[in-house]
Amino acid sequence: MLKKEDNELLCRVGPGTPMGSYMREFWIPALRTERLEADGAPIRVRLLGEDFVAFRSTDGRVGFFDEGCPHRGPSLALARNEDNALTCIFHGWKFDVSGACVEVPSEPPERRAQFAAKVRIRHYPVREAGTIVWVYLGSRAQPPEFPRFNFTDLPEGHVTSALAVIPCNWFQGLEGQLDSAHVGILHSDWVQKSLYHDTGPRFEFEPQPYGYREAAVRRMPDGQHYVRVRDFAVPWYSFIPMGSRRDDHMLTMSVPVDDTHSAQWDVTYNFSRPVARYRRAAPQNLDNMADGMALEDYYGQSRPRMREGSWSGFSFLRFEDFAVAIAQGPIVDRSREYLGSSDTSINRARRLLLDAVRRHAKGEPTVGLQQPIRWDTLEAQDAIIAADADWRAVAR
Repeated sequence: MLKKEDNELLCRVGPGTPMGSYMREFWIPALRTERLEADGAPIRVRLLGEDFVAFRSTDGRVGFFDEGCPHRGPSLALARNEDNALTCIFHGWKFDVSGACVEVPSEPPERRAQFAAKVRIRHYPVREAGTIVWVYLGSRAQPPEFPRFNFTDLPEGHVTSALAVIPCNWFQGLEGQLDSAHVGILHSDWVQKSLYHDTGPRFEFEPQPYGYREAAVRRMPDGQHYVRVRDFAVPWYSFIPMGSRRDDHMLTMSVPVDDTHSAQWDVTYNFSRPVARYRRAAPQNLDNMADGMALEDYYGQSRPRMREGSWSGFSFLRFEDFAVAIAQGPIVDRSREYLGSSDTSINRARRLLLDAVRRHAKGEPTVGLQQPIRWDTLEAQDAIIAADADWRAVAR
């Protein structure tokens, strides 16, 4: 069980909260890069309980601003995007990509330049990599090292990203991705049955400066072991072994939109060939779904499909993850849980993040950023090994 106050510490991410302040020290995936078109419509983005706009300027640069115009506050999602700047349609105040105010036509001509020089809008450092626009929202004068994973510089087509926003707290999504025990049960429609004959894996860990490396070890009927080895990096990165799709790789991220909504990212990549492209259609994005919708309607669970042999009744593996996370409620009460040995990885992540948040609140170095990280070495793999073999050889 988790104390109620610890659950609050993990889940609340708004401005001024300990977890929110800690998370703002990291580069955050904000939106898919293809959503931004030069001189196209600005895109509203909500992260950590705050509202922003992102846009691509005429010359291709990306701007990322607080959503409200600093004059009187209307949303800059309504703004004109042209001439390498956003222009508020209310009074014509114009801001270039750096956040500088370059025009204030509502002021008398003789004082416009002097007045504009005093006005700025909060803007944030951005990077485009791996089909994603990343943003730094923290307080450092210089952002931390960008996490250059092994997919961020792959050729076009070799990496794709998908995003779904679901109505539950970010940590529920993360715990789902850290829970190897559910793979052979919840996802039993999709996995190779012989590998998941043992539905109660044993866990082993190697602490790492970014989080930990985990091995979920299952006994197979022939006496060998099936091992799933993956890296978890704070605050939200979980690499997923891909089973039979061994030439594809996957990173998942559960990023807070606010306390009760989270952005579930899947990054799929391949070093040797282009990956199959897929995108979650609008009906699967729960931003606009009614709060009163029945749970079985989320992502299309089918009872006839279950009667025909499907375990969960869902038509797509990731919909199963989203549905069970949503079904826990907006913020699950972890003080009421009964945990078992299959929750070892979940417990470890909770302790790690609680310790990280408390250290950050005390002004200590940010856990996960205290030293340079070889981001390109983080990965996930699975393998069948002899019962007396060392799973660490798989990780290497």
